[in-house]
Amino acid sequence: MNKIIYSLVYNRKKSLNKRGMALVQVEAYLNRKKKYFSTKVYLRPDQWDAKKLLVKNHPNADALNRLIYEFMAMIEKRELELWQQGKPITLDVLKDVLTEKQEQEDKSLFIPFFKQEIMTSGLKESTKRNHLSTVALLQDFKKGVTFSEMTFEFISSFEYYLQSKGYHVNTIAKHMKHLKRHINVAINKEYMDIQKYAFRKYKIKTVENRHTHLSPEELEKLETLQLTGRHTKYQKTLDAFLFCCYAGMRYSDFVNMKPENIVEMHQETWLIYKSIKTGTEVRLPIYLLFCGKGIQILNKYQANLQDFFHLRDNSNVNKELIIIARLAGLPKRVSFHTARHTNATLLIYNGVNITTVQKLLGHKSVKTTQIYTNVMDMTIISDLEKNHSLAHRKKGK
Repeated sequence: MNKIIYSLVYNRKKSLNKRGMALVQVEAYLNRKKKYFSTKVYLRPDQWDAKKLLVKNHPNADALNRLIYEFMAMIEKRELELWQQGKPITLDVLKDVLTEKQEQEDKSLFIPFFKQEIMTSGLKESTKRNHLSTVALLQDFKKGVTFSEMTFEFISSFEYYLQSKGYHVNTIAKHMKHLKRHINVAINKEYMDIQKYAFRKYKIKTVENRHTHLSPEELEKLETLQLTGRHTKYQKTLDAFLFCCYAGMRYSDFVNMKPENIVEMHQETWLIYKSIKTGTEVRLPIYLLFCGKGIQILNKYQANLQDFFHLRDNSNVNKELIIIARLAGLPKRVSFHTARHTNATLLIYNGVNITTVQKLLGHKSVKTTQIYTNVMDMTIISDLEKNHSLAHRKKGK
């Protein structure tokens, strides 16, 4: 008997949905017949490499490729089980077995449910990636966790696991909020008993978020940092971080950038993009910001700008930034979002009007920008010190 041949097919029906996306499927071929199995992964046409059969140009490409190929491996495993049991192998039998297994898993396993709810939700792509990072951590903590295991004890153990991995209190709180949301969905869909609701006893802990920013001196240390030897692999991450210090961009906006977002107007370089988080259009005259240092970085990657905008997932980038900060001798815990805080803080420190900073950051309300006004104290001290020094020089004359 012939073995089933498996391959990946994207947009088999040659039709995109309302969001301009199409499905990736596993094609099973046997005896001139075909069956198709959904990976539940939807992509834009530019996010699929038809030759290599891989996800590309997607911030979560590595995770999605892993998910797709794990799914295909699972189908082959089911086929092997049928061979071992001496059962006849047909595409219909395979489909029945997969459907039965899936129904059993759907009824007992929490993580497949968690993934499915995220992928089919109306959440923004950036928010989906954020929720999927919680799924990945949960899977690392315990594979095959069932609905019945989602108890107060399990949640508390998961929190301790995240603490042991070095995650900040507020980062743990974020993951717990994602988990709580989908446990509530599971209860509403009657996969779980409301009497065993873990978050009735468990309280999500947070601390006041102090926005970390770099001083001009600290920023200069990163600008002059020479990455050599085994550390050269962090160069693109460092350059991306510095670029966002000059442009004030979020991680989600940076990784969604395309070369066409860089616009030449009146022979000057502007950055024009729509914020993923707020939907606000942001127009940045980067030739005027931080002495045009952002343009110097873009020129460095001019041969392949799209690759420059393609980074690993936010969590891994932040881990790399911790290493980079240590190499530069910075005592602070730096994350990619530190770049945005640095941009706003230094602009205000240098006397830029707060409403201008609001527009540069793409904030809908100036109230959001006012979190940076604590640097006004720094500005006042700086101005008074300059005035004090000038008065002493005049007095000396």
